[in-house]
Amino acid sequence: MILLFLVMLVTAAGNTAMQSVMPSIGTALGVSDVWISLAYTWSALLWVICAPIWARRSDRRGRKAMMAMGLVGFISSMALCGLVLWFGLHGFLSAVMTLLFFAAARSLYGGFGSAAPPAVQAYVASRTPRSERTQALALIASSFGLGTVIGPALAPLLVFPETGLVGPFFAFALIAAVVLLALRLRLPNDDPTFAARGAVVAAPFSASSNSNLRDSNDDDDDEIGEHDQSSEASLTQEIPDLSWRDQRLRPWLVAGLLGGHAQAAMMGIIGFFILDRLGLRENPDAGTGPIGLVLMCGAIATLLAQWGLIPMLKLGPRSSTMWGVALAAIGTVFFAVAHDLHAIAVGFAIASLGFGLYRPGFTAGASLAVRRIEQGQVGGIVASVNGAAYVVAPAIGVWLYGHHEIIGFATICLLCLAVFVLGWKQLDHDEVLTEPKR
Repeated sequence: MILLFLVMLVTAAGNTAMQSVMPSIGTALGVSDVWISLAYTWSALLWVICAPIWARRSDRRGRKAMMAMGLVGFISSMALCGLVLWFGLHGFLSAVMTLLFFAAARSLYGGFGSAAPPAVQAYVASRTPRSERTQALALIASSFGLGTVIGPALAPLLVFPETGLVGPFFAFALIAAVVLLALRLRLPNDDPTFAARGAVVAAPFSASSNSNLRDSNDDDDDEIGEHDQSSEASLTQEIPDLSWRDQRLRPWLVAGLLGGHAQAAMMGIIGFFILDRLGLRENPDAGTGPIGLVLMCGAIATLLAQWGLIPMLKLGPRSSTMWGVALAAIGTVFFAVAHDLHAIAVGFAIASLGFGLYRPGFTAGASLAVRRIEQGQVGGIVASVNGAAYVVAPAIGVWLYGHHEIIGFATICLLCLAVFVLGWKQLDHDEVLTEPKR
C-alpha cells in the first residue's frame, strides 16, 4: 500500500508543482493565458483515449507492469517539458515553438502516464469488500491530495538559480525515478501468462473466480479470497467488455464529466486569477509563492475531506458526491469575490473540500455499479472521464475568465448545480450500492 500510495503521490505532486509555475512561465514567455491552458489539451485527449486501453491490458498483463509504464511516461514527460521550457525561457526557442514542443512532451504523460491510475484503482478495488470500497478508494485518492500539498509547497524551493522556474520539472522527474526503482524491486510480481491467466487473475479478482459469479445474472460477493478451481472453463473465460453506455454506469459518468469540468475549469483559472488580484503580472517570478500557498491550502482541505470527513461520517458515494458539489459551489462564490491572499486561500479551500468529497464519491459509485471482474475496465473508464475534463475545460474556463471573471465562475457553479440535481434524481442511494450483489 505504501508503494501504491507513492505512485499516485509523486505524479500528483509533480503535476501540481507544474501548475504552480506555469502561469508565471506563460507570463515570462509573453503568451496569452488561454494558450498555456490549451498546451495541456492534446495530453488530456490522449489520456481519455489511452486510459481504458491500458486498464484492459492490466487485466491480462498485471497491475505492476502498467504502474511502471505510467511512471516511465511521467518521468520522460516531466524531464522533456522542463528541458523545452528552459530553452524557451532562455531565448533559444520562440514562444510558439516552446508551447508546441511542450505540448508534444506533455503528451507522453497523457499517452503512457495514464496506465498507472486505473491499475492502482483496480488493484485496490479488487481487494476491498463493497461496504469498504468508498473508504479504500478515498485513501488512494488522498494520495493525490497529499501530493497536491507537497507539490505547491516544494515548488518555490525547487526554483534554483541554475534551472529557474523549470526546476520543479527536473526534481520531480528524479523523485519519480526513485519510486519506479522501488516499485520494480519491492512490489510482488503479478504478471500473468496466457496459460495461467485465470489463476493469476483470480488474485486481484479472487471473488469472481467462483464459477457461479460468471453467470450473467450473478455478480460479485463480499468475500475476498474464495477460489473455485473445479471448472477449468471458468478460469479461462474472457472478461466481458464494459461499455461507456452501460446503464449501470451512465449516471455516474455524467456526474463525473460535469463535476470534473467544474474542477478542471477552476484549476485552469486559479493561477491567473491570483496573478491578477495580487497585481503580480509585471513580476511573474513572485507569483510562484502565492499560487503554491493557495494550492496547498486547497490540498489540505481535500485531505480533510478524504482522510477525515468521509471515514468519520461514513459517507457513501451518493451523499459524498452531492454534499461535495454543494460545498464546491459555495467555495467558488467565496473565491470569486475575494480580493486578498487570505480570502482567496479560504475560498479555494472550501471549494477544494467540496471537490475532495465529490471525486471519491463519484469514483466509488462507478466502482460499486459493476462487478468485481470489471474493476480493471471501470478504473480505465473513470481515469478516462477524469482526463476528459481536462481536454477543453481549463482553456474554456480561462477564455471565459478573460472575457469577464464572473462568467467563468458562474459556469463552474452551474456545473456543480447540475451534478447536484442529477444526484438527487438519478444516482442510486448508498444503501442500494453497498448491498452485496448476488
